[in-house]
Parts: sequence; structure tokens; C-alpha cells
Amino acid sequence: MMDIIDKRARARLFRERLNQAMQACDLSQSALAKSIGVDRSTVSQLLGGDGARLPNAHVVGACASALKVSADWLLALSERPESAADLLATSLSMSQAPRALVDEQIFAWHQEAKGYKIRHVPATLPDMLKTEDMVVWEYAPHLGRTSAQVIGASKDRLDWMSSAHSDYEIAFPISELRSFLTASGYYAGLSQDIRRAQVAHLLDIHASHYPRLRIYMFDSHRLFSAPVTVFGPLLSAVYLGQYYVTFRDTERVSAFTQHFDTLVREADISARDFGDYLSNAAREAGL
Repeated sequence: MMDIIDKRARARLFRERLNQAMQACDLSQSALAKSIGVDRSTVSQLLGGDGARLPNAHVVGACASALKVSADWLLALSERPESAADLLATSLSMSQAPRALVDEQIFAWHQEAKGYKIRHVPATLPDMLKTEDMVVWEYAPHLGRTSAQVIGASKDRLDWMSSAHSDYEIAFPISELRSFLTASGYYAGLSQDIRRAQVAHLLDIHASHYPRLRIYMFDSHRLFSAPVTVFGPLLSAVYLGQYYVTFRDTERVSAFTQHFDTLVREADISARDFGDYLSNAAREAGL
């Protein structure tokens, strides 16, 4: 008996959803019939009655295609009307990334996630925590905009962090900081004056923004992370260099959150100890 009741309920939902989708597309019965290659009377039968009979798979699929919804949704097998392709396009996307991570797309994602915790693994030192001279040294040769614009964009991000009521957690490798302090690797050629001022700037920001801003450092011999930012439960963005790959589906955002939490849990330098560690490391490096 339950099977009969279920079939009737499913048939009723099919009729309701078919009618809803037609209204959303502003499509008449005649127009839908022409689109799927049947008589108008057939569409009228699909929408009318109170029986348990459902149309065949060909008709359901044709209706779904014409109305740009999923067949599963029409048949009450899913609560999402989007097609599988549309769901994928929504949950996974790629967008171009400028050389600097201070671009408008990143800022828009920060604004969208206002009030949520933002977790960030930077590609180098965190952009929003860099001094003006550091920003110019790193990005000015690569960008089409002026140095002043780059500096302004970086300041905007720091101001946003200060006023957006969002907690920020940043994790990056100890080896990255060591390379910066010794002007080696990526930071080769960076002057002592810029490095010394950058250290003072980091210490000042850490002191004034902790605990809303928490910086952790991990050992890259034990742990690895690509540059990634997790904007609360809303989305995660992986930085590939020329592109961001963004995910919005709950399962993947949760996976990136767990990945970041592992970096924090197994960090060698805790957020509480970051200031002392940086001061000592800078002193050892002659800064």
C-alpha cells in the first residue's frame, strides 16, 4: 500500500514541478509540446489528473531539457532543480589570477565571507601584512597598475580585516620565513632595510590584532600545502599562479577546512608564540 501512496505523491510532485518550471520559463503548454515533439494534449495530460502514473523516461528527459532543470528534480528524486552540468559549474570554477593576491576577486570573496572565519595559506608572506616597500619590491615589476594602486589595494585588505568582524587564521612554512629573513631563494636581493621594516610591521600587526588574527607556522618537511584560502563555509580558493580554482560545494569546502585545521593542529609555532619566534629568528638573522 505504501508503494501506491509513494507513487501518487511522486506523480503529484511531478505535476507541480513541471508547472512551476513552465511558469519560470514563461512557457505555455503549446510551446512545451512543440519543444519536446508531442501533442498539446499530451502536455495537458502531464499537468492534469490525480493518478499515480508518470510519463516515460524520454518525455521526462525532454521536458527537463526544454525547461533547463534536472529530470531528478522533476521526478522528486532531488531537491535541486539545476542540471548536473549546472551544479558542477556552480560548485567548481576557474578564474584568472593577477600576479599579486591583492586583486579585486580576492577582495570580493573577503566581503562575501564577512563575519566568518577566514583561513589562509599564502604563496609567500601574507600580502595584507606586507609593508609598502615590500609590496613594491615584489609586485611592481609584474603589474600593469602603478605602485600606488598596489599599495592601496594591500591597505584595503588590512583595513577590511580590521573592521569586518572576521577572524583570520594564517598558516605558512617556517622555511618561507627563514628565506625571507636571510634574503635567500625567492627573496634573494631583498635589502636588509626592507626586511627589517617588514619584521617590525609583522610584529606590530600581530600584537595589535591577536587573537582575531592568528599566525601559525608549520614544518614543510612534515606538512605541505598549496596556497589556499577558505572563506568560512562558503567557498575555498586554490591559487595556481595564473588561475584560482574555487569550490563552493559543502563537501569540498569542508575538506579544505579540515586540511587547514591539520596545519594548525600540527604547527611547530603556535599563534601565541609567533611574535616571540619572529623576534628571535630576526635577531639571529642580524635584523
